[in-house]
Amino acid sequence: MEGYSAKIARMVSAMSLYGRELMIAAAVIVFGLILIKWLNQLLKKAFVKLPISPARGATIRNVICVMMLGAIVSYAAIEIGIPARPVMRLLVILTLAAIGIIVVFRPLIPTLPFKVGNTIKAADLLGKVEAITVLNTRLKTFDGTTVFVPNRKILNDVVINYHFTPTRKFKLEINILYDEDLMKAKQIIETIMVEDPRVDPTPRPVVYVMSIDKGYVELSGRGWTNNLDRFVVNRELLEKIKLRFDQEGIALALPQMQVHYTEKNRTQSYMEG
Repeated sequence: MEGYSAKIARMVSAMSLYGRELMIAAAVIVFGLILIKWLNQLLKKAFVKLPISPARGATIRNVICVMMLGAIVSYAAIEIGIPARPVMRLLVILTLAAIGIIVVFRPLIPTLPFKVGNTIKAADLLGKVEAITVLNTRLKTFDGTTVFVPNRKILNDVVINYHFTPTRKFKLEINILYDEDLMKAKQIIETIMVEDPRVDPTPRPVVYVMSIDKGYVELSGRGWTNNLDRFVVNRELLEKIKLRFDQEGIALALPQMQVHYTEKNRTQSYMEG
């Protein structure tokens, strides 16, 4: 009991002597970490608007955060009574080592070909990237399911990033009957695409005849639009074309299946019966 009492007494004595300094050092570290986190987020948003690559931006942010962390820990150490000279010497050594590791090894670390907010298809999953950690990527699929995909699996698979390019081609598949006015139908489809402000004027939207051997004339309108608007533009243009065809009296072709019934087929069915 006397041993424990002596230890407690020494702790109380130390707290009475250095309690103020310890509290200041702890407060410096806590507020310093909060400041580093805030600055990191601020730099991340700022670098998005600058013409630098995400990898280089991450390297710069890491170097700044390491330097700030070293300065904060050093100040806290000096505050609790550790001599300033060895602390500063250790700070310089550790900072240079950390910066060297970041600068040298960062380019060797494989980076994922997407960022938070992108819609991607990876590991046979289609969804929006909600978060990226060292170990996994959190995807939210379009049916509301949250999936955690290991990054090693993504790096070993084909990844489709639907937000990587600003524009994307859309296709409008429309089928009309043989006896409908082909040139009029093509003109209507082209006019609807050209008049829509969301469709890029260059390259100019075009309409092709894709096939005439399926029991109908298969038409395809092609154009370019903003990547994020592609799905909505495609669906709304199809609706406009259908309504315009109804006004102009152009009938759409329904899927058809031809069945040839011959005498041989009938005889075989009697025998099976």
